[in-house]
Amino acid sequence: MCGIVGLHLREPSLYPQLGALLTDMLGQMCDRGPDSAGMAIYGDQTWCPIGEATVSLLDCPVPAADLAATLSASLDTAITGIDLPPTTILHGAIGPEDLAAAVRSVAPSARVIGFGDDLTVLKGVGDPLDLANRFGLPSANGWQGVAHTRMATESAVTAEGSHPFAVGPDQCLVHNGSFSNHMSIKHQLERDGVVFDSANDTEVGARFVAKQLAEGVDLEKALLMLNDTFDGFYTLLVSTADSFAVVRDAISCKPAVIAETDQWVAMASEYRALANLPGVDNARIFEPEPEEVYVWHR
Repeated sequence: MCGIVGLHLREPSLYPQLGALLTDMLGQMCDRGPDSAGMAIYGDQTWCPIGEATVSLLDCPVPAADLAATLSASLDTAITGIDLPPTTILHGAIGPEDLAAAVRSVAPSARVIGFGDDLTVLKGVGDPLDLANRFGLPSANGWQGVAHTRMATESAVTAEGSHPFAVGPDQCLVHNGSFSNHMSIKHQLERDGVVFDSANDTEVGARFVAKQLAEGVDLEKALLMLNDTFDGFYTLLVSTADSFAVVRDAISCKPAVIAETDQWVAMASEYRALANLPGVDNARIFEPEPEEVYVWHR
């Protein structure tokens, strides 16, 4: 049992409240996943300034400022480092994939957990609400966020195993449930040259979707392909630089509820995570249908 929350803001006047709203939603799901948590914010200008790329890391071997200095000298570009233990954030005026590659070159023991022009990913082990407050999530601004509270079933309790899995540029996937045939799909992806960072079944789903997107498939089609390929019980929330999507398996035993207004779209594992959103009393509230892909675009 895990908890998923996500918020896609349509109304710019709400952008300064994104972190506070997402923190409240996440706090309602702590009992669904007390082991660890992860969260992703799109558009926070402190963590991901306009015109710069951001890379999020775990297992950084040195303080963020030291790694940033090494990267700045290597890339001949100013890189800024921020320590939010156990996560490290780096940003600079360089392409996100170039910055991620440079990090892997100079700090091969570090684990890249997210990268993009608009995305910051934060992960840790422990109480999800404590982690959110320690990271400063309530003060974050932006236009879209996703978060996940984890109760580990398929792999160890580690920050690396927490969700979201963000394996493509500005892409995140969070998952409640389990895939039953992920190992055979993983082996096929490995034969196609895909490299994995963990033993988590969710990473297989994230790598599968990222591969389709990289090959030019749109998000809705990629998730329909996932439905056709993966067996198991699952609810997925997937976000990209311009999209917010939800899909469930054919049985749909993993809970999910969506609320939509003119100002925002939100999704959570349970309604209580949506209950404090502004204007929720006037929202269209529904349970997503089995195997139907719901996508909203910025």
